[in-house]
Amino acid sequence: MSSCRILRTCSLLMVMAMAVPAVARAQDFGLLESAETIDRGTFKLRVNPMLIFGREDQGQDDQGGVAALVGYGVTDRFDLEGGVALYDGFTFVGLNGEYWLVRDPARERAFDISAVAGVHLGRGSDVLDTRGFDLTLLASKRVTERLEVFGGLDIAFESIAEANIDESFTPVHLVPGVEYRVAEDLDLVGEVGIALNDEARHYISGGIAYYFR
Repeated sequence: MSSCRILRTCSLLMVMAMAVPAVARAQDFGLLESAETIDRGTFKLRVNPMLIFGREDQGQDDQGGVAALVGYGVTDRFDLEGGVALYDGFTFVGLNGEYWLVRDPARERAFDISAVAGVHLGRGSDVLDTRGFDLTLLASKRVTERLEVFGGLDIAFESIAEANIDESFTPVHLVPGVEYRVAEDLDLVGEVGIALNDEARHYISGGIAYYFR
């Protein structure tokens, strides 16, 4: 192997060592919704600031950002959402679809349950670009006429979107949260992301969801 090639390889490994932890700490959009899908023919706008907690053992500081998504109810059980999440020096764009697996409009069952699948891309000025596939199982329960509690298991399959780099990581979060209806077309939402492995980061987020009917 030539000295030039050795130098390029060492430089690439150094970049990966610095960039991958920074990418892994960003938790894109959060969940921030119950298991009920958007009503058919309705548009939804959600905006939520996020605070991601860094890990001192990896030299990471806390990081703030904001996500904004637009959704549409395609059928009575299926919706689509797309959006952007902005962090300091890093941006996510993504699209997901949610299917309402167990629907309980009459509240005869214990929970509503849905499954969410999505894709996203991450681009940044100081870190490596990434691409990912998300899978989420979401359950919720209406406590009162205005209040719902929800919980989700969120798994992201991330990889580095750079040539000649074969590196992947899989952040896993347990996400409890609440959704409170302020008015017919306005909800307050909040959640805590609990990191279940070393590749994930704890986070907290809250925001609003507005529906255009």
